[in-house]
Amino acid sequence: MKLKDMHIEELELMSYTDMTYIILKENNKAMNTPTIFREICNLLDYSEDEYAAKIGDYYTSLTLDKRFVLLENNEWDIRDRHSVELIMDDDDALENESDEENGEDFEEEVEEDTLDEMDDMLEDDLGDTDIDDLEIVTDDDLDEEN
Repeated sequence: MKLKDMHIEELELMSYTDMTYIILKENNKAMNTPTIFREICNLLDYSEDEYAAKIGDYYTSLTLDKRFVLLENNEWDIRDRHSVELIMDDDDALENESDEENGEDFEEEVEEDTLDEMDDMLEDDLGDTDIDDLEIVTDDDLDEEN
């Protein structure tokens, strides 16, 4: 059933983004934010003041909804109609290849170095402190000292 054929009571139960999805599907083309929201407002009998007050929130809801994609010409369309192409620089590709080739050796070196550094830091922090000399201090004890 087309949106234009639905009763206003049914339309009022729908979210703006659901209505947008149907509008874009019915029109089978990308549309800009004001055009889509104007159509929604006309269907819901909103005034110009309501249109102006709600269009910002409407735009935000479109940006958060993963069903839609904002195209370069500032028009919205259904994401399923568009593919995403990953573009990498030649430098990025070379860097990723060298990381993959040396990945295991690099991880082992980092692990060993990191563990050694952590041991050194613990020794430096604790020094000659004996665990029996440690004492638990409460907030009240700290307040009394001040």
